[in-house]
Amino acid sequence: MSDQPVRPVQPFEPPYYAVVFSSLRTDSDDGYDETGDRMDELVASVPGFLGMDSARTPGGLGITVGYFRDVDAIAQWRSDAEHRTAQKRGRAEWYERYVVHVAKVERSYGFERA
Repeated sequence: MSDQPVRPVQPFEPPYYAVVFSSLRTDSDDGYDETGDRMDELVASVPGFLGMDSARTPGGLGITVGYFRDVDAIAQWRSDAEHRTAQKRGRAEWYERYVVHVAKVERSYGFERA
């Protein structure tokens, strides 16, 4: 776990894309955290990856939003062989269900207390 303060990623200059992954987990944790850490490393190396926000509710709903400059960056991430292997394992072991939404962001702004 990182010692970095928890904060959302900064707004980016539109247009860009948001990939929203909403999930409910199973009880299996076998390899989940290690695989998640590896996926974080891999996606960060994708040209056009801008950043990511992630949270989980006490009730178990997880939401991860990945931000990408363009659809080519999303396609590169989606087709990464190691990512595809992790997806298969996720469906087999770690997720009861999930939904993915891909949206084009046309406006982005933020606030931070001084």
